[in-house]
Amino acid sequence: MYFFNPLPIISYMTMIPFKRSVFLTVFTVLLLFLSACSSIISSTTSKMADNLSYTILNSDDPKTVADGAPAYLLLMDSFLVDSQNDPQLLQSGATLYGAYSSIFVSDPVREKKMSSKALKYAATALCLSSKDFCDIRKIKYNEFSSLMDKINTNNIHSWYIFGTTWAGWIKAHSDSMSAIAELPKVTLIMEKVIEINDSFKNGQAHLYLGVLNTLLPPALGGKPETGQLHFKKAIKLTNGKDLTAKVLYAEKYARLIFDQNLHDQLLRDVLKADPYSKNLTLMNILAQQKAQELLASSPDYF
Repeated sequence: MYFFNPLPIISYMTMIPFKRSVFLTVFTVLLLFLSACSSIISSTTSKMADNLSYTILNSDDPKTVADGAPAYLLLMDSFLVDSQNDPQLLQSGATLYGAYSSIFVSDPVREKKMSSKALKYAATALCLSSKDFCDIRKIKYNEFSSLMDKINTNNIHSWYIFGTTWAGWIKAHSDSMSAIAELPKVTLIMEKVIEINDSFKNGQAHLYLGVLNTLLPPALGGKPETGQLHFKKAIKLTNGKDLTAKVLYAEKYARLIFDQNLHDQLLRDVLKADPYSKNLTLMNILAQQKAQELLASSPDYF
């Protein structure tokens, strides 16, 4: 299985689409989903949901999670039939569809369709929070930039979900230059998230920015050193337990600047690490699978 790159984020100059996505994980998706459902189900079922989310977070069997996820897609749609104006459910649906399409869907047509639904859910939820945020994707960059002042601790969660699902949509539509042109707005959102709460979602916004700043070499406008700082910060915020950060650091930064020593050392560290860590196990297992692939291809790449 190909490991995810957060952003969903786009390698737009080479037009190479992401096969799997960071920026959000299946276990985080289901955790958000189950949390959203807890307000409309009994306390007994809520307890079961909590236990299920914990099990997924700490699963060491990605295939089982992948096989079970589609059931949650249908379940989420069924909840939204009668709750189309419930921001929490819309955001959970956006996260679920966005993560599943980025991580497990290889068919471009299906990925586009599912990522579009994810973005629609996220955009609707954001619009419900304020009329100022409706039709936000149509707003020009300068006006969009001024809207960043309206992001605060009360709505940061909504904006983060919107930003990540938007990035996933861009990734799925990376064959369109008009879609790629929307990436700078995603960058603004992630920068604002970090400004408000540097450790929000265990620093996941840093991973997005790390990848965004290493999409291009310096000669073409990339900022690899800035990207490196974000990768290091993400690693620090989880005390190195989130192996995804090191894999992305190696793949996106070390490969960009052709630093094989750093590349190989980071990947060896990942492979030597214990993947079993509370709420990180599933993605750490996937990170180690990706690390093996990257390390095996290192001699040919460098």
